[in-house]
Amino acid sequence: MTRRPNFLIVMVDQLTGTLFPDGPADFLHVPNLRALAQRSARFANNYTASPLCAPARASFMSGQLPSRTGVYDNAAEFPSSIPTFAHHLRAAGYYTCLSGKMHFVGPDQLHGFEERLTTDIYPADFGWTPDYRKPGERIDWWYHNLGSVTGAGVAEITNQLEYDDEVAFHANQKLYELSRVSDDPGRRPWCLMVSFTHPHDPFVARRKYWDLYEDCPALEPTVGFIPYEEQDPHSQRLYKASDYASFEITPEHIRRSRRGYFANISYIDDKLGELLDTLQRTRMADDTVVIFCSDHGEMLGERGLWFKMSFLEGASRVPLMIAGNGIAPGLIETPVSNLDLCPTLCDIAGIDMSAVMPWTDGQSLLPLTTGVSRSEPVLMEYAAEGSYAPMVAIRDGRYKFIHCEIDPPQLFDLESDPQERNNLAADPANAELLARYSEKVRARWDMAAFDAAVRESQARRWIVYPALRNGAYYPWDFQPLQKASERYMRNHMNLDILEESKRFPRGE
Repeated sequence: MTRRPNFLIVMVDQLTGTLFPDGPADFLHVPNLRALAQRSARFANNYTASPLCAPARASFMSGQLPSRTGVYDNAAEFPSSIPTFAHHLRAAGYYTCLSGKMHFVGPDQLHGFEERLTTDIYPADFGWTPDYRKPGERIDWWYHNLGSVTGAGVAEITNQLEYDDEVAFHANQKLYELSRVSDDPGRRPWCLMVSFTHPHDPFVARRKYWDLYEDCPALEPTVGFIPYEEQDPHSQRLYKASDYASFEITPEHIRRSRRGYFANISYIDDKLGELLDTLQRTRMADDTVVIFCSDHGEMLGERGLWFKMSFLEGASRVPLMIAGNGIAPGLIETPVSNLDLCPTLCDIAGIDMSAVMPWTDGQSLLPLTTGVSRSEPVLMEYAAEGSYAPMVAIRDGRYKFIHCEIDPPQLFDLESDPQERNNLAADPANAELLARYSEKVRARWDMAAFDAAVRESQARRWIVYPALRNGAYYPWDFQPLQKASERYMRNHMNLDILEESKRFPRGE
């Protein structure tokens, strides 16, 4: 039997795919990402399933849209019964491990991972539940605001740097541990997911990365500020959700924020380089498929918008690169989705795909890497903060169609209008095209039922969360445990055996 490959999945947070037209943009200082891109299948038009952290990640893990997982927002429970790629791989004999962020909400903090090396950076409870019964209400203690923009700059340690330093350290330790058994004939193949919180705002970076972008040509947005009254209804809602009225955003704030964001991509590049270097030095690189991806994007001040929560390209398009033996490097422009990662991992691992496909809305990406065409549209959903009703989108060939029951439709031709400035749905000349996409939405979604399900989920959590915080409180946040008595040298161990077993390579 052919030896099954290992998987190293490096996920970053809020990295826009608009900076990855064919690998990283030229102005980015990212030597490790650039080298990885050269040996990767590069998916230039890859999309999140939902432009917000927890829904995007639950969909990434399961290959299912939020309307199927029930993970509508950053405080919606990810049910334990939903199969993920970690379950599929583990059932096939893989060791599965997570270092870093996944924003799982609920008491299950593993979802198929056999081991988790760090806690999460965000809460696991229902405290961040939106409320469609109060449209327009800002929940100030956890809603994004533009303080991330006005506060952009330099710091040598932050909450997020502390977290990602820890994530990388534990991931590297785990790679060394896996290397010690890599020569054993009976070893289990492994899947290690390393999930960083950068370059997610706040836009604060270490000086050595900040200084790389002193003369960066990309510090100005491509599309300038669009006044509130000229924005589409959802973008207007996002202005309110980010409390735009309370901040005076200057051109210098915008430049500093973008500079901090780019700097933190370089920070992530260094962390990726550490992992890939460890793989190489421990002789596991040839047996390992490397995936680089992000949960959702970042608007970065384009049009005056920041963060995510939108189907516009900056927020919804995300990088995806896959490198490994048997995967042909090259640029693939066919629109694809993070939903496709679950079946793709299973396909690469040689798992029976007929057993996987009932549990996913995605498709394996392997045929695309061999030149097989694909015509199925990419689907997206959003039903979290900043929305007043569920929104859906279809990326189909050159077109993107956005539908919400309370908004006028939006239709963009991304070939002729990559900046999405011209809403074709507003022109009566496009009535036939608009009708075609409206019918696609009706065929795929029952929007009234979707809305009712979201409202019921929110209402339940608004009862449960305050109740659980009254009196003794047991958190769901993952608590990593280490048995110190089993680490390094202890008196129930033989020193000679210990030293030999912990060395790799051995006897050189």
